[in-house]
Amino acid sequence: MRNSLVKLLLVITLFLAACQVQSSIPSLLSPQAHVEVIGEPLPHDPQAFTQGLLVHDSYFYESTGLVGQSTFRKVEMESGQVLAQTQLKPEFFGEGLALLDGHFYQLTWRNRIGLIYDAETLEEIGSFPVDGEGWGLTTDGQSLIRSDGSATLTWHEPLSFAPIKSLQVNLEGQPVTQLNELEYIEGLLYANVFLTDTILRIDPASGQVLTVIDASTLRQESTKTEINNVLNGIAWDPETKSLYLTGKNWPELYKVKIVDGPLPTATTRP
Repeated sequence: MRNSLVKLLLVITLFLAACQVQSSIPSLLSPQAHVEVIGEPLPHDPQAFTQGLLVHDSYFYESTGLVGQSTFRKVEMESGQVLAQTQLKPEFFGEGLALLDGHFYQLTWRNRIGLIYDAETLEEIGSFPVDGEGWGLTTDGQSLIRSDGSATLTWHEPLSFAPIKSLQVNLEGQPVTQLNELEYIEGLLYANVFLTDTILRIDPASGQVLTVIDASTLRQESTKTEINNVLNGIAWDPETKSLYLTGKNWPELYKVKIVDGPLPTATTRP
């Protein structure tokens, strides 16, 4: 009964957020770039409610969400096999994930706490306070960068998570809300917009959106009927210069390239 109530409340929250997204950022309907899949899709756990994704030493590391189901896991890239997993406390809702200076940092949504893991052993070694909601998390190599569902990104000190600065993200002079999963790639920030198939390329110095990227071809027909099953995993492999995308409860994960120009009308996912 409790799980059913939690799921119902989550669906209502997502529906209201979807209404806000559609009304506040109509410019996202005009993308300047799109993604194309490279090679065959990789397997992804369809039970993984993906909240954070990254690549380290040729493995995926993933944060999954939902109350009572949240995890931090290490995943083999080619097979999708979960090699190691930590179950979060039942009351925690896992969110964004980042790796900095030998530590994994995992946010929780509204629990006002984040978790720290040793990058070698994957053991939980500490925690940090979060002032507000935790959504996406990434790093520029010096600081941790957090989204909270608003148009604001906040830079934090590692370990203590003390705030350093904040920045509003704007598109055509208007703030873009519902910023979610984050990835820092070669000096630029990438953020997906919650409940859309859109990824933004952002200047981290000014907060200006540089490119609106359409990733709508990735979502399978089987996931389109579930409001929860949205794009929500962006991972960059700096060793191979490869970009990977997936979503909540998606059965596949994709290596992609970003191509200038809107998506051709007749394009369908391979």
